[in-house]
Amino acid sequence: MTDSEFDILDELYFVTSFRDLLQKTGLSALALEKGLRNLLEQEYIKSFYPDPDTEQAYETTSFGAISRDSFYLATKAGLLAHNTR
Repeated sequence: MTDSEFDILDELYFVTSFRDLLQKTGLSALALEKGLRNLLEQEYIKSFYPDPDTEQAYETTSFGAISRDSFYLATKAGLLAHNTR
C-alpha cells in the first residue's frame, strides 16, 4: 500500500464523495483516481453510484466515467490493512 492509498483509506471510515476526498487528501484528481482504482482492485474499498446508498460493482471499463461522481467506503479488509500498516 502506497502512502497515497493509506491517506485515502484514512478518510474512508465513512462513506465519502470523490470531491470530499480531493479536499481532505490534497491529491490531484488523477492521483486520487489512480489510488481509488488500486484500492478497488485489492477490494480494500467499495464504490457507490449514483448516491451513497447504492453500491456499484467495480468495473475497469466504466470506472473512469463515473469515478468523480461516486462515493467510497473502506471494506473490512481495507480497514485491517490500514490499521496493521
